[in-house]
Amino acid sequence: MECIIKMIWDSESDRWHTETDDNLCMTLEAASFDALVERVRIAVPEMLELNCNYKGLIKLSFETVRIETLDKV
Repeated sequence: MECIIKMIWDSESDRWHTETDDNLCMTLEAASFDALVERVRIAVPEMLELNCNYKGLIKLSFETVRIETLDKV
């Protein structure tokens, strides 16, 4: 099974957070990219087992997005 995880940096909140598809319905956040990747690696298998009764191999694909809010100069 492949899961695509969108990792979003929000400059206003100074945090990374995730968006996932409907199979996972998972939102996580962390202060660093690496910390969020580790949280995802732990949470995805747990969520798939709980929500879909899936216990097989999982391929994680990460997409990154950066959101900046700029003040007008």
